[in-house]
Amino acid sequence: MSTQDNTQTIPLQGAGGQKEKISNNNLQALGITEPEVLANFSRVANGLLKHNVMSKAEILANLEALIDDPMPYAMKKGGKFKNLAEDVIALRKEGKFVKQQRTNFKLKEEIAQFPTWGIENIEVGALAQMRTAIQLPIAVAGALMPDAHQGYGLPIGGVLATTANTIIPFAVGVDIACRMCLSIFDMPAEAVDTENDLLKKLLLDNSYFGIGVSTKSYFDSSLFDSPTWNETKVIRSLKDKAYAQLGTSGTGNHFVEWGELNIADGVLHGIPAGRYLALLSHSGSRGFGGSVADHYSKIAMTKTKLPAEAKHLAWLDLDKDEGQEYWIAMNLAGEYASANHHEIHNKIARALGQQPLTRIENHHNFAWKEQLADGSEVMVHRKGATPAGEGVLGIIPGSMSTPGFVVRGKGDATSINSASHGAGRTMSRSAAFKTLDRQVIAANLVDKRITLMGSDMDEAPMAYKDIHKVMAAQRDLVDVLAEFHPRIVRMANPKEKPED
Repeated sequence: MSTQDNTQTIPLQGAGGQKEKISNNNLQALGITEPEVLANFSRVANGLLKHNVMSKAEILANLEALIDDPMPYAMKKGGKFKNLAEDVIALRKEGKFVKQQRTNFKLKEEIAQFPTWGIENIEVGALAQMRTAIQLPIAVAGALMPDAHQGYGLPIGGVLATTANTIIPFAVGVDIACRMCLSIFDMPAEAVDTENDLLKKLLLDNSYFGIGVSTKSYFDSSLFDSPTWNETKVIRSLKDKAYAQLGTSGTGNHFVEWGELNIADGVLHGIPAGRYLALLSHSGSRGFGGSVADHYSKIAMTKTKLPAEAKHLAWLDLDKDEGQEYWIAMNLAGEYASANHHEIHNKIARALGQQPLTRIENHHNFAWKEQLADGSEVMVHRKGATPAGEGVLGIIPGSMSTPGFVVRGKGDATSINSASHGAGRTMSRSAAFKTLDRQVIAANLVDKRITLMGSDMDEAPMAYKDIHKVMAAQRDLVDVLAEFHPRIVRMANPKEKPED
């Protein structure tokens, strides 16, 4: 089959007066060689480019994903790539257009050692994913936290340091900058019982859950004055969605809850020992972060071809435009996720008539430019892992009926200054629905005096590891400063699709 570029492409006006097009060479690099298929792909791709529907990189990323798995595109009613996907499916039924494995990077042959905490409670799949990650040619060091379980690309609970100029969207995670936020109030912990109705109402009036949910009012929307919202086309296109969802919490394992915080003497500056009313929330960057992750993970998988078992660990080069764009968007998602939590906490504090004594918060789906113990510059990806540098405060939650912990990092170099981000799942969501007993779950919540608003069986305490075992496995990573016991928990309504 000839690979000559002999099918018409439509020239377009690009930046700096350059004519931009998607050439046959671009398409052939995706494995498209049949003349009729090539012509159809060229027509659709350049039509989208001509009408400025998508960027060249985004079109090629979608075509790459379509070739990998055409079914989602074929099922999307009115989708831009629906006809192409149907053609690919039809050709494969005839034994044509069989997908070819294309790689431009090989994995390291030797699997480097990586430390693992609580290995006795970590599933084989998570260990296998971490072994694959440490074989990446850009991998420098890795570690696996005791709450680890199998995820998408890098396991949840995985920490991966790569060369300083690389970043892996799927090692950051789909919910970019998912984080914890804790407000401690100068009120006795007994308020969860004596003021139960009031505290429930404050959650219902000031927190919003659901995939498409938007907020009703704003406490502080000044983040949207930042010029960063105009930095790239992708960010600009998502600004309105981000604004509408400011102060919302999503679905899955995201929550806003009241609880009792037990603090020992002298561990938190300026706060005497005692039992305090506290507000804890868990959520991320909502539809903004999810859309950024989807866009740039596709581009990464187009630019960086890896063997099948590692394809979701494709990276972007920070020396290239797409890498810089993702870096800017990821950091903005971090600021936005923080602002989301502050909206919720500030609204509730105002309605309660109390300013918190202090607020503690941390990301756990992010990438940071850091130095290893030997001084080498790296990019540290913590996917479902809490920063635990020396003296760094963080929050490690349990489940809806088990305690969470305020911790101070010990700066352990072997963990790449990290700790777990929670208890970690011990079973999948589908397994929870199939195996757990609603009556047993309800009895557990009654026994622990939990008031639950929303959620379903897939978030039951039994679907998670024993948080006490997880904490015991990482004593060399963090010191426990305070213990938080959930009492009034709000989550998304049952049957909402999980986003975490």
